[in-house]
Amino acid sequence: MSIADDYRCGLVAVIGRPNVGKSTFINAVMGRKVSIVTAKPQTTRHRILAVHTTKKQQIIFVDTPGLHRKSAKAMNRLMNRTASNALADADLVLFVSDATYWTAEDDDVLKRLKSCKAPVIALLNKTDKVHPKEKLLDGLQLMSARFDFAEIVPVSAAKHDNLDHLLKMIPEFLPESPPLFPEDMKTDRSDEFHVAEIIREKLTLMLHQEMPYGLTVQVERMVQEEKGIGINAVIWVERDSQKGIAVGKNGSVLKKVGRSARLEIAELLGQAVHLELWVKVKTNWADNENDLINLGYEAP
Repeated sequence: MSIADDYRCGLVAVIGRPNVGKSTFINAVMGRKVSIVTAKPQTTRHRILAVHTTKKQQIIFVDTPGLHRKSAKAMNRLMNRTASNALADADLVLFVSDATYWTAEDDDVLKRLKSCKAPVIALLNKTDKVHPKEKLLDGLQLMSARFDFAEIVPVSAAKHDNLDHLLKMIPEFLPESPPLFPEDMKTDRSDEFHVAEIIREKLTLMLHQEMPYGLTVQVERMVQEEKGIGINAVIWVERDSQKGIAVGKNGSVLKKVGRSARLEIAELLGQAVHLELWVKVKTNWADNENDLINLGYEAP
């Protein structure tokens, strides 16, 4: 790819409280799944780069964990720190909020943005759920009064509404720079990372409300075999009682999760997959920074 003289490239941090659609937005603009998505808060736990490259610009979206108030456990503190670090490095910030309602946690995120040196674009997401449409104008006026945003853009990540307009706008805020990543690179994360996240997504979708926060997934082995890829992964939980829930009666949960994950992983890797899952207990892993780092969470 020949680089234009006025080529632009920069980091765009996608920030917001949990569950406002940050990962859905990034997957939509990328046209592929970069981050897992569920209806449960704290689904995104890691900083994930999504690289959107054209002939004139490279936009490096930084998907971050939702900034939240409760930081009792080490994992929550680590997630908040990860999101804050992304803010410090950003050339541009996209602040995502839900067009249908505003919360105290949205206010908390906005307070953090006041010390941010980068320009901030507000994304009013989920506009497809605003009825009647006249209410959207009220939402835009309220957002304008809350902060000195560079722009306020109504979008629906789920419906892909207004995303093209946003993508044309973003390069104006990025520095002139050659691309930082190869043009065919879509994310900085490895296949092993995405495999672990797909398994965690399937578990989160299947299990009841409290359980997903006490589990994580680690790929221990991923090798090319004669008839496809062989993968061994461990599902770590915090207590023995959680192990029974994750396995299910006669292994029912593990079988369903394994089947669903295997199909998506095979599509991701473009070949047959042999997936073996185990559930193991690591007491209080989510409140131990050493355990978290060993399990692939970002070091402070």
